[in-house]
Amino acid sequence: MITIIPAIDIIDGTCVRLTRGEFQSKKIYNVDPLEIAKEYEDIGIKRLHLVDLDGAKQRHVVNWKVLERIALNTTLEIDFGGGVQSHEDIEIAFQSGANQVTAGSIAVINPKIVQLWLEKYGAEKIILGADVKNGKVAIHAWQKKTDRELLSFLSNYYESGIRYVICTDISQDGLLQGPSVDLYNKIKNRFSNFYLIASGGISCTEDITLLEQIAIDGVIIGKALYEGKIKLKELKPFLC
Repeated sequence: MITIIPAIDIIDGTCVRLTRGEFQSKKIYNVDPLEIAKEYEDIGIKRLHLVDLDGAKQRHVVNWKVLERIALNTTLEIDFGGGVQSHEDIEIAFQSGANQVTAGSIAVINPKIVQLWLEKYGAEKIILGADVKNGKVAIHAWQKKTDRELLSFLSNYYESGIRYVICTDISQDGLLQGPSVDLYNKIKNRFSNFYLIASGGISCTEDITLLEQIAIDGVIIGKALYEGKIKLKELKPFLC
């Protein structure tokens, strides 16, 4: 069964959503991320995707206190990303209560440090964040597209021992137009041992079912929940 993973994106300590990663599209939904996290916990959700957008832009962890508050006041398993660029950053994240840390931009810029994290913390603790636009990997809060082909990028990390991957199709993110099923199917067929988490474009429970049918392991849901396109009660059939 697919795992439901709501997203909370943070700017200035508040809960926001962007469209296609564009900071000028910022929309604030709630000043207290903990309140939203508790709502998710109350209906039976077990995992949370927490993104420090300030950290991603500034290239170091910024909103670690938000992580700490949610970790201390809920039982949610939190994967934390955004601005994790150094040994100090990853230590801050784990000490603040993260169960897993997503290595995004740093995985492109400095794969050696990610390999060290894999060896130190184990493959269960590190998630590869693969953000893609038109087949190429993007970094720094999606502000910069690289020349790295997605499948080649994933292949290198597969060989390095990565087993958890979040793949976000930037072109779909925040548009509520459905996920990139063909892309995720291609990844899953090639790397069957990945625990693959799809992100971007989820607009209804039918989208979740489509991903479940192609054996995607987890799905991140953001804007659809905030905009009321998916009601929390509609997620209950997916929660076991």
